[in-house]
Amino acid sequence: MMNDRQTALEIYSDALKAVLPETLIRETLKLEENDLIVGDQRYPLARGGGLFVFGSGKASVGSAKAVTELLGDRIAGGLVVSNVEAELDRIRVVVGAHPVPDARSVIAADMLMQGLAGLSEDDFFIYLLSGGSSALIEKPIPPLSLQDLQDMSQLLLRAGAPIAGMNVVRKHLSLLKGGRLGRRTKARGVVLVISDVIGDDLETIGSAPLYRDRSSYADVCDILSRYNLWEKIPAAVRTLVERGRAGEGEDTPKEANPRINHLLIGTNRKTLKKAKEQAESLGMKAYILTSRLEGEARAVAKSLIAIGREILKERKPSEPPVCLLFGGETTVTVRGSGEGGRNQELCLAALQEIGSRDGLLLLSAGTDGIDGNTEAAGALADAAGWKRAQEMGLSIDDYLERNDSSRFFEQTGGLIRTGPTGTNVMDIVILLVGRKGF
Repeated sequence: MMNDRQTALEIYSDALKAVLPETLIRETLKLEENDLIVGDQRYPLARGGGLFVFGSGKASVGSAKAVTELLGDRIAGGLVVSNVEAELDRIRVVVGAHPVPDARSVIAADMLMQGLAGLSEDDFFIYLLSGGSSALIEKPIPPLSLQDLQDMSQLLLRAGAPIAGMNVVRKHLSLLKGGRLGRRTKARGVVLVISDVIGDDLETIGSAPLYRDRSSYADVCDILSRYNLWEKIPAAVRTLVERGRAGEGEDTPKEANPRINHLLIGTNRKTLKKAKEQAESLGMKAYILTSRLEGEARAVAKSLIAIGREILKERKPSEPPVCLLFGGETTVTVRGSGEGGRNQELCLAALQEIGSRDGLLLLSAGTDGIDGNTEAAGALADAAGWKRAQEMGLSIDDYLERNDSSRFFEQTGGLIRTGPTGTNVMDIVILLVGRKGF
């Protein structure tokens, strides 16, 4: 029988397979003579028009590779922007920067804008959109500089702002976000979306370059004030936002381009459903409690372990053993200079709550394989890890104070390393309660 660590890792690994780009594209795309079938929609391809592939995000390379395998020489060309280098037939791959944009992101944005603007009304394009796009492609509204946008990204990240709030700000500082990129083409197209945001809001995913944006400059002011950033932001950004709020600057498009459709193909809930199936195949009861997990990682950890302790003691709301599944994306307010990410910090805080108590194991990991400023996807927390830390004289409080969760788990053996997975549908948290085999 597998122990709990092996069981949790197998559930996590199997869940990832359900949202790998090659899986999602095979489920979504089909070519029948001169018709492109996308989900349950049929798109007749105009004679004389070309079929192009564009995209941006952490899953764009894997998605583009899968598209080329399906459509082959029907593809007339295209370009995708990712955080990894790759070579593809017929589609150019350009590398941008993540999580903070740099000059590469601006070059990539220019190339995307030119590529889409160059299409005719008879052309058709597939755009592969996934998480990471907000940083990978960027073009500041004049007179903003790239440095202004970099400073804004760092401020929002360190303040612990959720992705939805960050993207509201980003959309109002950019020439291609919030539907602006979608206004630069005459062609028809479909956007295949792998969601990395809670609620799968198309206006938030990748900052919605080809969709629409119903947020306003007033919303930007509210977000910056809420996180006490208004006085810290670059002066040029403050001026732009104030002018926009006064109606002196052009806002983002409030209606979607009618020639461009969007289709969600990968979501966190899809991952959780696969995790549930895998847990049940291993003989456990399994429940998906939410795909909308959010909040400060440390606070979330306390709540999750409290649920586990209740089940162990009261046998409610479920008789153990049981696997509880959560999805979403927590945040971390960074105060220290350590190495870590939201998943590892959540696990370190959970370890503090678990202590020496057997019967509880928590795994938290990103589906993209990258957590914070580390090369780990996440971590595992259980009594064995807590006891190992005690034997080594490691203080959980000290490591939490420094936001140094990665170095802690590096020493105690709790890190999960997958490398970049090529997909991104937020995080998955697995809580095993009362299983035998510890």
